[in-house]
Amino acid sequence: MRRVLLAVGIVSLCLSLNVAAAKEREKPSGSIKLSAGSVAAGVGVNWGSGTLTYHGKSYPISVSGLEVGSVGASQITASGSVYHLSKLDDFDGNYTAAGAGATVGGGGGGVVMKNQNGVTVRLGATTRGVKFTIGAAGVKMEVKK
Repeated sequence: MRRVLLAVGIVSLCLSLNVAAAKEREKPSGSIKLSAGSVAAGVGVNWGSGTLTYHGKSYPISVSGLEVGSVGASQITASGSVYHLSKLDDFDGNYTAAGAGATVGGGGGGVVMKNQNGVTVRLGATTRGVKFTIGAAGVKMEVKK
């Protein structure tokens, strides 16, 4: 009986590792870069703009509802990958948390968000000590027209 349980446990672990490895190999549809400036203690930044790179072209985007908690930062940048974007129009929408926030190397923070079209954005801070918070209504992102 113990051997059966051990075998089941090993198989389950291997399947979990394969799923995790597949997610790591998933190819992004595009990339995203955001920037904001001037943050004082206790004040959140509600982003204004960024750039989506999709099929080799750069598109300006507007972003609202993504808040940053930081003390004394003068320039905050964030970048990440965009997944499951099959056409540019699918990028526009309200994004909500799609997974637990991740810690990014160097003490930065990250967030995984997903919109109503199934587009997923994995965003990480490139400024040390930045922590992202998604606003109560989510994060609205859209390509500027």
